[in-house]
Amino acid sequence: MKRVLIITYYWPPSGGSGVQRWLKFVKYLPTFGWQPVVYTPSNPEIPATDPSLEREVPQEAVVIKRPISEPYQAYKRLFGKGGDKGGAAVVNPINQSGKKSFIQKVSLWVRANLFIPDPRIFWVGPSVSYLTKYLEDNPVDAIVSTGPPHSMHLIARELHRRTGIRWVADFRDPWTEIFYFKHLPMTRWAKRRHKSLERSVVQEADAVVSVTRQMTEDFASLLENGTRKGKLHTICNGYDEADFITAEPVAPEEKFTLTHTGLFSADGNPLKLWETLAQLCREDDSFSKALKIRLIGKVDREVFDAIDRNGLTPSLENMGYLPHSQIPNIQQSAWGLLLPLRNEPESKAILTGKFFEYLAAGRPIVAFGPQDGEMARVLKETHSGEIFEWEEADSLKKHILDLYRIYCSGIWATDADRTAITKYSRRTLTSEMVEVLKK
Repeated sequence: MKRVLIITYYWPPSGGSGVQRWLKFVKYLPTFGWQPVVYTPSNPEIPATDPSLEREVPQEAVVIKRPISEPYQAYKRLFGKGGDKGGAAVVNPINQSGKKSFIQKVSLWVRANLFIPDPRIFWVGPSVSYLTKYLEDNPVDAIVSTGPPHSMHLIARELHRRTGIRWVADFRDPWTEIFYFKHLPMTRWAKRRHKSLERSVVQEADAVVSVTRQMTEDFASLLENGTRKGKLHTICNGYDEADFITAEPVAPEEKFTLTHTGLFSADGNPLKLWETLAQLCREDDSFSKALKIRLIGKVDREVFDAIDRNGLTPSLENMGYLPHSQIPNIQQSAWGLLLPLRNEPESKAILTGKFFEYLAAGRPIVAFGPQDGEMARVLKETHSGEIFEWEEADSLKKHILDLYRIYCSGIWATDADRTAITKYSRRTLTSEMVEVLKK
């Protein structure tokens, strides 16, 4: 087997969305003749723990865990948590609505200007020292870094400089084009530093992989025309077919269940949806009795507050964080899958990881975001659902009623194009990553 060193901050037993992409690549890489060597922190700051994911790691994989020092414990104490609703997410002061406290403002300034590109920067030096020695005795054919956090790319960049080993920089999210970058209280020097590091990584890596076409175009702008060909690749996130294999067919929910899984952030709170559901409940008592809003994962307080303001709390089922292995069955049993993007212009370039699991589940997707974005394109391509702008009301109400009428008729079918969806399987996407590694 060829060997590839993968530098990632997120790894089981860490749960959440950040771990899925490279866990699934690692799972299938041995099938294509590559042995993964994973380098990851032994004591990271993680949003949730999911030990069940450790079963996904293939026996061929070598996993190296080294301690990391990061200022997140003090940082969290300054920001505080939002856990009073059972499974609520930590309040993100970057996009938190309302007035920030003085401590939050100071902490945010420190985060923006002293920890560049992120608070994991202190792990770069020790990691480079350790891995330089490790590679002398345990050579690899390629290095992959995946970010964010983008400090992982800085580790790989220095190893690439020292050893000459070919390097693939994989971006699960943008760097300076990410939605919250413009909200950070940065000095001019800090902004220039971010952009300089980003340009250095994109220019020095032998290949740059990103998860959407728009991100790939953004990175292309950092390269000279003559250096772009063959260097930039789009390999999106996907779904694992194995996650959706069940011993028995999944039965539909008895109630008209609209389900959201994963992180539900305050800046993705679909206020028109809650208002529309409340209106339908007032107009039709049978709709009110049938409705169930099921939330699974980390949910910001403002989402719960909006549901409560609209009188929908009796219809709410908040299940908190669940092991990922339980999620596919729940997704497949829903009558509709809710997927709001963040209400930011940068969302045009985003395809979230759970979106592809929603595709695999085969249930109608009710999405919120730009009509001309990446998600709208794939929804149309796969016939998997509808996407609404944030202030749409009439068309949203009509669509919810259409789904409800299907529920009342008992029809359990889907119009989704399974052939179009298949190209987003994790095994297929791993074959694409292997082609990048071969080159």
